[in-house]
Amino acid sequence: MPTRSQYALMSKKDKNTVIFVSFISAVIFFDFLIYLYIADIVSAAIFPANNDPTVAKLQGMGLFVIGYLARPFGGILFGRYGDLKGRKPTFFLSIIVTAGSLLAMACLPTYAQWGALAPALFILLRIIQGMAFGLYAPLSWVFVAEHVPRQYLSVACSYVTASFLVGVLFSNAFFLWLTDFMTTVQLTDYGWRLPFFVGALLTCLPLLVWRLVKETPFFLALDKPKTGKNLGRPFTVLFKRCKHSIFVSMVLTIVISSITSVIVLLLPELIEINFTLDSDLFSFSHSLGIVFMVLGCVFYGMISTHENFGKILVIGSVLLIAQTLAFFYHLQAGGDYILIMYALLGFCAGIVGMIPAILVQLFPTNVRLTGISFCYNITYGIVGVLIPFGLGYATTLISFSPALYIAFVGFIGIIMGLYFYNLPEFKKIDQVIL
Repeated sequence: MPTRSQYALMSKKDKNTVIFVSFISAVIFFDFLIYLYIADIVSAAIFPANNDPTVAKLQGMGLFVIGYLARPFGGILFGRYGDLKGRKPTFFLSIIVTAGSLLAMACLPTYAQWGALAPALFILLRIIQGMAFGLYAPLSWVFVAEHVPRQYLSVACSYVTASFLVGVLFSNAFFLWLTDFMTTVQLTDYGWRLPFFVGALLTCLPLLVWRLVKETPFFLALDKPKTGKNLGRPFTVLFKRCKHSIFVSMVLTIVISSITSVIVLLLPELIEINFTLDSDLFSFSHSLGIVFMVLGCVFYGMISTHENFGKILVIGSVLLIAQTLAFFYHLQAGGDYILIMYALLGFCAGIVGMIPAILVQLFPTNVRLTGISFCYNITYGIVGVLIPFGLGYATTLISFSPALYIAFVGFIGIIMGLYFYNLPEFKKIDQVIL
């Protein structure tokens, strides 16, 4: 394995690697999520005209869900490739696939020009993009984890996780600029192509410095003969020897995916079902909450480096439960301090920033990317598809449903925190990456 001490200081090259990966991660999340904001506009351009707004809405959201469902297939496929051929070539391939699919979307003819072929091609491109997107989070965590010294593992992974949220903020800001800059007619005519062009351009920027990117030391160490017998069959090793790691990773991913899906993506629409707030103030509050969630990710990543992971996860989960319930009680009371409450909620939700550091340590190097990609994308796919519908329906019946669900997820976090805190083998798990 790499000869550098796990207690070595972070070099300039390590810092550049974290910045590089964080930039790519933010751009990729922008690429994938920007469609969520322009779904209705794209649907009007590539689908036949429909006077029923509900059908048009379902068409647009259906394309987003299709991209979500493609994530597990791409994550598993590219994950296996990354364990066999290397992290760097997998990164390069995923960048090319993402940029190519975005550029093709931007140039795609409309339904009026190509008829039914237009939506068919767009669906295919969303599937391709979704497959590439399924790899980015696991690959980003693995790439930085296998580069930085062990003592900076949690911090590095938290920065990458925070960059995902920066991508969400960027997509939100870009959509607001786009709608202010263009009329509805202009957006439907040609403006919907602009986000895909911008996304393709930003995705290609890392290629300008690609020659400076190095393969991870941990993967290079797999060239040793003693690990060669396992190198060609990551799935065999994964399901025979890592069943416990698979289960733990899936449970931890439930925490990540639920908090991210509900608080970052779904909460505004869920709140509007039962509560009436000033739209501009609420929109700003939501963005502020995401900003504080970015800060929370880094904070929890830093503090979990110096304290027991299980203890911090328990404390963080308790704080998240308390703040979520307080947030909804505050909404019921009128929401006069929505800015403060949303900021606190976002910061507490930052516990997701500390979890990836454990995910990358649960699997040995020769199946690390396959294992995380499989667990993360299967679980995220299920949560991402079921929660919007289930929680949306439950919220129409009980206004506190989002708070109750996050409280349930927080309870899972408490259980997992106690598990890690009292686990005698935790030190062994902690050293898998070494």
